[in-house]
Amino acid sequence: MRFQYSKWEQGSATDEQRLQQMVSLFNYLVVKSSGDVEEALEWLREIAEEYGLFDESMTIDDLVEKLKEEGLIEDVRDVITLTTKGIQRIRQDALNEVFTSLKKGPAGSHETPNTGRGTERQGETKKFTFGDQPTNIDLTSTLTNAFRRDGIDNFNLREEDLEVYETEHQTTCATILMIDISHSMILYGEDRITPAKQVALALSEMISTRYPKDYLALVTFGDDASLVSINEIPFLNVGPFHTNTRAGLQMARNLLRRRGNSNKQIFMVTDGKPSAMYDSNGRLYKNSFGLDPRIVNKTLDEAVACRRERIPITTFMVARDPYLIDFVEELTKANQGRAYYSDLNNLGEFVFVDYIRNRRKKFTSR
Repeated sequence: MRFQYSKWEQGSATDEQRLQQMVSLFNYLVVKSSGDVEEALEWLREIAEEYGLFDESMTIDDLVEKLKEEGLIEDVRDVITLTTKGIQRIRQDALNEVFTSLKKGPAGSHETPNTGRGTERQGETKKFTFGDQPTNIDLTSTLTNAFRRDGIDNFNLREEDLEVYETEHQTTCATILMIDISHSMILYGEDRITPAKQVALALSEMISTRYPKDYLALVTFGDDASLVSINEIPFLNVGPFHTNTRAGLQMARNLLRRRGNSNKQIFMVTDGKPSAMYDSNGRLYKNSFGLDPRIVNKTLDEAVACRRERIPITTFMVARDPYLIDFVEELTKANQGRAYYSDLNNLGEFVFVDYIRNRRKKFTSR
């Protein structure tokens, strides 16, 4: 692939920068098309023609060849598909996009207010106890204790003289991300599922790279709940489903029960009320009109069960209808969790700030 360089102007992008911008745009369109690469490329052609994104220095055919060259896409039986590397690049782009919107905040690994055997030093010191890391010994305080007792001329260091820096206790966390895939996520001409998928992609990439000891699982819920592989996120699609929030919470709670992590949490991205559940006979009971007390009460019971197992639920609402807000407030009250009402552009910012902040506190029993 050849690059033809035109006259440089301040603020203009290089050909390589343009290429990376096109790759990022392509990745977004792949997520929006639920992993259909050929449909994403067709959309890209239409956008490029309307806005003049390509020229002689770089055509869409050049972009396709570059994507193949980098191993992001491949031909499988005359059909262009994503590769594993391509899915990883989509996660990285999603993560980068979310972090560009974040304000400067706390960095580093997850911390709690508790001191313990961690790696981040505090300003305070304490007496050395068995198990403390020798690298955390405060030399100045230790020598001062010895000199204060015996003087400089009779220097004699004893174990009781040793002082070590307090450290922040770093913890691991098990998180279930629940995504609503009911039909309402694409109703009224508003695409709510694509931002939800981007957040899931970014969160999975952040946890795998920055917090590799953490556990993340993705649960989708429509008429029923399903456990979804992280690699399947770009291919998620909304179906002609109702919203079985109860089934999603039940599956999330069962998954977290198997984890040994002391910190467990559920993040739920939804735009609607619960409108379905399975009855005692295993039949799907549905009611799309208003808030059905039978469905709502069973869903709230599940929120209480999560609270009893010390699993806080953080709900991210991407709709603001008053009666939906009333339900979310009831669910939040039952679980003693949290709720955010976010527009689609800020969804990632809310999720990431909350994820990092939750690691800086100790989850306590409700």
